[in-house]
Amino acid sequence: MSDTLLKKAPGAAGSAAAAAATMPETRPVRAVLLGERLDMRALERQDALATAPLTLRLPEGGTAVLFRYGAVVTFDASAAATKAFIETLMPSVIGAYDVREADETRLRLDPAADEQIDPAGIMVVRDLSTIRLQVIADVLAKSLVLGHNETRIAAIFDRIEPLAAGLREKGLPGARGRDLLREIGDVLLMQHRMVGRVETGEKPELLWDHPELERLYLRFADEYELRDRDRALNRKLELISRTAETLLGLVQSRSSARVEWYIVALIVAELVLSIYPLFFGHH
Repeated sequence: MSDTLLKKAPGAAGSAAAAAATMPETRPVRAVLLGERLDMRALERQDALATAPLTLRLPEGGTAVLFRYGAVVTFDASAAATKAFIETLMPSVIGAYDVREADETRLRLDPAADEQIDPAGIMVVRDLSTIRLQVIADVLAKSLVLGHNETRIAAIFDRIEPLAAGLREKGLPGARGRDLLREIGDVLLMQHRMVGRVETGEKPELLWDHPELERLYLRFADEYELRDRDRALNRKLELISRTAETLLGLVQSRSSARVEWYIVALIVAELVLSIYPLFFGHH
């Protein structure tokens, strides 16, 4: 195809080749959420590029940033190299997911450009320092966790909505207390993961030592809408929690009322058994 173009329009082909030669090279970036948690103690190495978060040089080239909440982000590594590296991590994954949240983008080095995500979705950075890669990895990892939780919350809504509809139409909760407790527990665990472990709404701690990169983080975090998505998820979690707690309260009230009727029935039965000999015992 190139030879044909050169024969038909050598000037145009030469201009295209020159433009391609001067265009900055892009590098692949892949992010994967493997499970609930990574056992970081089992993964620490003496040759690590950094430890917070753990950053490693891949054997076949490229860099990997690992997060204790189960996310891995690789830079400038082939798909095969990333897959092979992930396989080595699996023994250290706690609570591995059957369906992994994943994202893939490109990174372009341009020392003279403004650091941003361009209209084509390519991340533009001024250098490929370890700290910069860690900041970018933090954004991508948090985006994966938010995406995973968005999917889970959608599934919970699908289970809760019919119960709320049944309450409106029939005046009955339509669920067992144990099932509702499971839903509440699922919501609480998700909130704990988002706030306590992942801190999706917070800036990474490494910015305390590198405040000059805060602008880079905020730009990329804004592009991935981390704060807006975090707030939206929290509102949905609160709604689900209130709905489940309301339904659970109704279920428990019905159970209490039923127990009270059982007690009344037992008292009546005991009275009947006590009175029966008085009326019929002498006949």
